[in-house]
Amino acid sequence: MKYAVALLLALAIAPAHAELDWDSALDGPQRAETNKARDASRHPRETLEFFGIKEGMTVVELSPGGGWYTEVLAPLVAESGKLYAAHFSPNAAGSPYFRNALGGFLQKLAENHELYGPVVVTALAPPAETAIAPAGSADLVVAFRNVHSWMGMGSLDGTLAAAYTALKPGGVLGLVQHRAQSGDDVEAMAKSGYVTEAHVIAAAEKAGFTLDASSEINANPKDTADHPHGVWSLPPALRGGDQDRAKFEAIGESDRMTLRFIKPE
Repeated sequence: MKYAVALLLALAIAPAHAELDWDSALDGPQRAETNKARDASRHPRETLEFFGIKEGMTVVELSPGGGWYTEVLAPLVAESGKLYAAHFSPNAAGSPYFRNALGGFLQKLAENHELYGPVVVTALAPPAETAIAPAGSADLVVAFRNVHSWMGMGSLDGTLAAAYTALKPGGVLGLVQHRAQSGDDVEAMAKSGYVTEAHVIAAAEKAGFTLDASSEINANPKDTADHPHGVWSLPPALRGGDQDRAKFEAIGESDRMTLRFIKPE
C-alpha cells in the first residue's frame, strides 16, 4: 500500500508537461544551430507551455515562414498528436515571395520525411482559402510575429476567423507579436512590424475570442520600438547594416507580447 501511495504522490507533483519530449524538440538534429542560438530570445518552451501545449493535441501553426517553430512543434506532437502548417497558397498571385517561401518550407519538410511526413500543409489566403484544418478539430492554434504581416495584406480578420473555425470550443489561440508602445495607425504598425496590444486584442475579440491571459515571457524592456527600419533594425535582421549595429545588438531582439485567447465553449 505504501508504494501505491508513493506512486500517487509522485504523479501528483510531476511537472504538467513532463510527457512532452522537450529534449528532441529543442536539441534534436532537426533544428538548425542558428535557430537554437535564438532560444534565449524566443523562449520556445516557456511560450508553448504558456499556451498549454500537451501531448496528443491537434495544433495549427499559422504562417510558419521558414519553419523556425515547426522544428520544435513537430517532435512535440509527432507521437500521438497532429500538426497542421497553414502556409501561403500555391495559387498565390502577385509577388514571387509567397511561392518561394512556400517552396522553401516544403523542401525543408521533404528533407526530413521521418519527422515532417505527418505534417499537413494547408493554404491560408483569406478570403478565398481559409480551411486551415477541419472545422472544430484543433486544440491549439499558434502564430509567431505574424500579425503585422496579416495587417499589411489586409487579411488579419480573415486569418483570425479561420483560426476560430478550426478550433474546438474551449480551444486556445496563442499569439506572439512585436509590441508597439502606442499608436493607432494601422498602416504605420504594419510597416514597422510593431503592433499595440490593444489592436491585437480588439481584433481577436472581434473574431469571437476571449482574452484568457498575457505573459511577459518574450518582453524586452530595452526595445523602444521606434527604430529607422522598424523591428528589422534589430537582430537577427540588422537591416541598417553597420550603422548603429552595436546599439541594436545591445538591445537584442524585439519586445513582444504573448497573448492566450480562448474560443468560448
